[in-house]
Amino acid sequence: MGSDHEGRARLLAAYDRHVRECAPPDTPRCRVERVGRVVRQTSPGSGWNGVLWSDLDEHTADEAIAVQVAYFAGRGCGFEWKLYRHDRPAGLEGRLRAAGFTPEPAETVLVGRTEELAALPVEPPAGITLHAVADASGAGLLERVHTEAFGRRRPGLRELVAERLRGAPETIAAVVAMAGGVPVSAARMEMPPGSPFAGLWGGGTVPAWRGRGVYRLLVAHRARIAAARGIPYLHVDASAQSRPILERLGFHVLGTTVPYVWEPGPGTSPRPGTSPGPGTCPGPGPA
Repeated sequence: MGSDHEGRARLLAAYDRHVRECAPPDTPRCRVERVGRVVRQTSPGSGWNGVLWSDLDEHTADEAIAVQVAYFAGRGCGFEWKLYRHDRPAGLEGRLRAAGFTPEPAETVLVGRTEELAALPVEPPAGITLHAVADASGAGLLERVHTEAFGRRRPGLRELVAERLRGAPETIAAVVAMAGGVPVSAARMEMPPGSPFAGLWGGGTVPAWRGRGVYRLLVAHRARIAAARGIPYLHVDASAQSRPILERLGFHVLGTTVPYVWEPGPGTSPRPGTSPGPGTCPGPGPA
């Protein structure tokens, strides 16, 4: 997959189409809409707001950026422009910076074949058991692990997972690894209906349990669920820490993405009838 240029181009086009351009909303309360050559998500409260996909050129890019800034400024909230290395036009990152966006650390887009990852010979490390997240209580454990693993609280994550479990349980699989009665690792997988891609999100392990194979276990566990659903590919926005692990497991680099974040100034307030909310939380986060 990684060495076949034509195959990679087809896979990238399918990824753009299914994961970005035709992405479903995170929850029923979110809205995904197309505005010209831009697809954005708008969320209430602490949900994620941002641009998922764009197809711009040198003549349309600045105006499209200004339209999105004005829209989210009118709501009184920040948002993220999820920029991919292959997005057009060349130099789009410079245009975003000029419009007041700030880049966050780059993430590597990795894709793997589900059937191969599901066949990995992985056994739980001694003392570890896996528990499926099925309700708000389990979502709370997942959020607790992420806070400890990533060193920061992720507002809205518990609500996001709990709402998906209530409203569309077939589209999400979340799991917590327990050491006795203590949650030490957690992750989730999102499975949009009809998409050939399932997304692995938020894989995090508390420091004391890193390097023992728990992360690898959670990848294989989710791959087996996706394989049982007939989903051919898994995709991950990988951090620098998880990328080498995932590549050893069989994932291949498809590209890179950089979150460009715009935040409203101190004098910005929402227009009447809109609901303010921070645009960068909870965010999926790299695996």
